[in-house]
Amino acid sequence: MTVLPQRRHVAVACLFLCCATLGDSVPDPRIRDTLMQLEASMQIGGNLVLSEAERRLGTYIDKLKGEELAQADFPPALHFFKAKPLIRKSPLYSLLQKMPKGGVLHVHDFSLVDVDWLVKNVTYRPYCYICFTYDQSMRFLFSSRLPKPLPQCSPWMLLESLRAKMENATSLDTSIMTNLTLFTEEEPEVVYPSQDVVWKRFEQSFQVIWGLVTYAPVFRDYYYRGLTQFYIDNVMYLELRALLPETYELDGSTHDRTWSLRTYRDITAQFVAEHPDFFGARVIFTVHRGLNESMMTQAVEEAMKMQRDFPEIMAGFDLVGHEDSGRSLWYFRQALSLPAERGVSLPFFFHAGETDLEGTEVDQNLLDALLFNTSRIGHGFALLRHPVAKKLSRERGVAVEVCPISNQVLKLVTDLRNHPAAILMLEGHPLVISPDDPAMFGATGLSYDFYEAFVGFGGHSSHIGTLKELAMNSIRYSSLSPRLQEQALALWQRQWEKFVSEILS
Repeated sequence: MTVLPQRRHVAVACLFLCCATLGDSVPDPRIRDTLMQLEASMQIGGNLVLSEAERRLGTYIDKLKGEELAQADFPPALHFFKAKPLIRKSPLYSLLQKMPKGGVLHVHDFSLVDVDWLVKNVTYRPYCYICFTYDQSMRFLFSSRLPKPLPQCSPWMLLESLRAKMENATSLDTSIMTNLTLFTEEEPEVVYPSQDVVWKRFEQSFQVIWGLVTYAPVFRDYYYRGLTQFYIDNVMYLELRALLPETYELDGSTHDRTWSLRTYRDITAQFVAEHPDFFGARVIFTVHRGLNESMMTQAVEEAMKMQRDFPEIMAGFDLVGHEDSGRSLWYFRQALSLPAERGVSLPFFFHAGETDLEGTEVDQNLLDALLFNTSRIGHGFALLRHPVAKKLSRERGVAVEVCPISNQVLKLVTDLRNHPAAILMLEGHPLVISPDDPAMFGATGLSYDFYEAFVGFGGHSSHIGTLKELAMNSIRYSSLSPRLQEQALALWQRQWEKFVSEILS
């Protein structure tokens, strides 16, 4: 769907006004004011017409943000692991938690739920086995009998029995929690000195979580808990990047991807029935970009079948994994061309531009994503270095899914004031704010990322109109049909008006 503001008159007016000042020794202050107003109107939210109540709330928000910007320890300039306790104390963050944020369009299946719940709820369930790997990590498996040994891992131990032998199981729980997340209270710059180190640990953490969340009863509970946490954070809709893994039962029997997709559909329906102000969720089927060409072809074939069989829950297809070390989109061009060749509708939502490797084959993923008609761009961190891709994405209304905390933790940017999205936001480029892998970063929901974007990207320029349009963008650029987008926007508008009224009172 294309949602483009009409800004041609801005360029014409700027040209006229600039020409009008030629030869003047002192520029006309009225022209200066007009240019500043034109520039302000270009940013996200700059053209929204606000109600009197919204303007009053905007004044209050500006005051809170001004206090944030005056802090000596400015949270967006700090690594999120250091900034998190400061953000939690922020009155502006508390307000953003209450704000209806619309939808989350970029979040991954096995980083939805805080790891505290996983450790205290899931690992205390019966029949949970643990083994310790030779690279100082761990693996989990639920089984009604002693599991078969894993290579490069200690013998399996029943976690319940291991805890019973310990005087204090807290240290074990802390160790498990440490292995399930990147979050550390040590100096993150020392713990993760490079992108290679942090990505290795990042992908290792998903291997640790795998045996827990692919156990079928946990799979269901985990997803419901994830919906609950986003709902509490005032998110009303989700588009989930999901691997749709083979899940297993206690007796070792397994379920295929269709079972996983059907489970997402059924639990979403249950959650919506129990929470009528939650609009729903859809799944973007993902596979790892480290696959070979034949495996990718098979995955695309399967995606087309699931798109046909489950159109209400299946949104499309994407590739995941470390972009720098994975295969490029162009490498898979034969497989990715199959839907178009067969006249089958399979929307793409490609991760692209999550890199700072300029001029490489991987750096061309942005242009290739647009060549394959991607519906949105995941991350798009490198977009400013690709003027053609930037122009095409704007003209086509292809929104960039910006994930501030993820980009900082995975070492693409240090100070979020320097994030490329700060420029895109000022230009009014189609953007949505997303959390990517919140549990891996010690976050929950969307509010932390909204805070970082509003205060870090926006600085003094962002305002209540910015917040409002970013929230609306998350519905406008969703995979929902135009009719469902209209319904979702109407539901969000009611929530927004209630929020404005309650904060003012």
